[in-house]
Amino acid sequence: MAGIKDYTNVKVGEHRDQIEYHVKEILKLIGENTEREGLLETPARVTRMYEEIFAGYSVDPREALGVTFDENHQEMVIVKDIVYYSQCEHHMAPFFGKVHIGYVPSGKIAGLSKFARLVEAITRRLQVQERITTEIADILDEVLKPTGVMVVVEGEHLCMCARGVKKPGSKTITSAVRGGFRHDAPLRAEFMSLIRNH
Repeated sequence: MAGIKDYTNVKVGEHRDQIEYHVKEILKLIGENTEREGLLETPARVTRMYEEIFAGYSVDPREALGVTFDENHQEMVIVKDIVYYSQCEHHMAPFFGKVHIGYVPSGKIAGLSKFARLVEAITRRLQVQERITTEIADILDEVLKPTGVMVVVEGEHLCMCARGVKKPGSKTITSAVRGGFRHDAPLRAEFMSLIRNH
């Protein structure tokens, strides 16, 4: 998989003219003058943005982990504070936050930067936070086959903060546990303590 900034949504590129046309039509329908200076290039800018923020559709998230390594490390590994940006599939409004991943290897590890790539591949598409959390945990469990996995995702959703109930600053926290984390309360507590306090 290419670097995070190197991949784009190829479908957007293939349908650039159509997307630009429809963005312009939406601007007209909400009452804007699409001929004014500030909006002349907006359809093209929005289309280029879609290539980037929806790039996850062009990537198999499993490939984001790249090559794995044989390593006899049997203690917890944590990668925390991975910042993400996604788009709510219900309103197409942004949501963003941090992902924290913990796993206990059973012979296979991945390069640490690959966890950020996995998060990017999953979040750069229309999503819900619950699915993001589950997909990260399931893919790590499938590819690395660890003793256990725990994923915690924090999110601030503009569909809740800037519209509707308008509660800025409210956060949603989701978690997914697999394997040993599911049955080992001290292991879960250690993970939660480490992502909160360090």
